[in-house]
Amino acid sequence: MRNSDLFPSRWSITTRRSKFQVPEKTELAGEKHSSPSLLIVCGLPGSGKTTHAKQVEQNLRAIRFCPDEWMEALAIDLWDSGFRDRIAKLQWELAQEILELGHNVVIEWGTWGRSERDALRCRARALGAGVELHFVDAPIEVLFERIRWRNRESPSITFEDVVKWAEIFERPSPEEMALFDEGSITLQTGK
Repeated sequence: MRNSDLFPSRWSITTRRSKFQVPEKTELAGEKHSSPSLLIVCGLPGSGKTTHAKQVEQNLRAIRFCPDEWMEALAIDLWDSGFRDRIAKLQWELAQEILELGHNVVIEWGTWGRSERDALRCRARALGAGVELHFVDAPIEVLFERIRWRNRESPSITFEDVVKWAEIFERPSPEEMALFDEGSITLQTGK
């Protein structure tokens, strides 16, 4: 098969030399301009992680990874923790490749434990990326109301579930926040 078979005739394809010469020091679209950043959005369900992550995604022109969205797109039960773990693993593999290419990544997994956040931070730094932590927080009553309003989960999440999760969740301490780059924030939503 020839190149001309693959492309419309109006496209000029040459195989040995491009007839379009790019002057040296010309910035190409998608070219790496500075160090990439990994932004970890952390918080409990209903805290506003997705809303915040989508804003950051647009502002940084980043790629955003959210397991819930992939699971919904594949019609997989949001409660299937084994599948969620496999999706998060795949997303992290892709995220690392994207960081290596010099692009920004937003991870929106909740990251309930410090050890998970530490592992992401250390690996991203090893790849030469900056790392910010955005902790999105809200009172338990607000979390529960938002979860009830979006009505995505089946079976439904109870108030007792949210209370239990709040007890399990390892809130980022000021000492942990200091390990991340400038720009790391605690965002209080729904006061």
